[in-house]
Amino acid sequence: MDLNFDLNAPHSMGTTIIGVTYDGGVVLGADSRTSTGVYVANRASDKITQLTDNVYVCRSGSAADSQVVSDYVRYFLHQHTIQLGQPATVKVAANLVRLLAYNNKNFLQTGLIIGGWDKYEGGQIYGVPLGGTLVQQPFTIGGSGSSYLYGFFDQAWKEGMTKDEAEDLVKKAVSLAIARDGASGGVVRTVIINSEGVTRNFYPGDQLPLWHEELEPQNSLLDILGAPEPMNI
Repeated sequence: MDLNFDLNAPHSMGTTIIGVTYDGGVVLGADSRTSTGVYVANRASDKITQLTDNVYVCRSGSAADSQVVSDYVRYFLHQHTIQLGQPATVKVAANLVRLLAYNNKNFLQTGLIIGGWDKYEGGQIYGVPLGGTLVQQPFTIGGSGSSYLYGFFDQAWKEGMTKDEAEDLVKKAVSLAIARDGASGGVVRTVIINSEGVTRNFYPGDQLPLWHEELEPQNSLLDILGAPEPMNI
């Protein structure tokens, strides 16, 4: 076994992040696997980060880059809120992310999805991929797992979904990406944002739908192999 790893070599940093609008708000979703090449650095990370009371961001790519962008934007939005005396809009938050991402596009390796609700335009989803382009969309997907989801969303997404339909779509999509994408995994986290506030939900692996030839959750490797339990002495 070759243990001479080149720590400076490029490595994959996979994830799956999703933002969906529905009739009254938005739903954000993400898996929880933080990977460094073939090594899972964190199997239960939280990739949905709060920017303000009404705006959250889903992070993909380099964890360090996405975290520092989120920290800067959170600080600027706090100052903005103090100066204006009212919460920042989703569009303002998304434009701040775009400004930082575009001005530092040669140094950052991160794609972000900004979602939130405000009293002016309701629920909104913005995507900021690599390079710092800002695109408002009814739904957007990102990360390595998104490659497996474009056709699924073309078929499953529809206008005027209810909150439960939107969250079910996000949960189903993330679980599908986890089944197909080796760099996505762990649990599914969702954040629902609307006029009533923010609701965070957590779905462990045994509560997710199974796809293709995935195995049922087991408590032990012996359950999978069908071997008898070891005898108690």
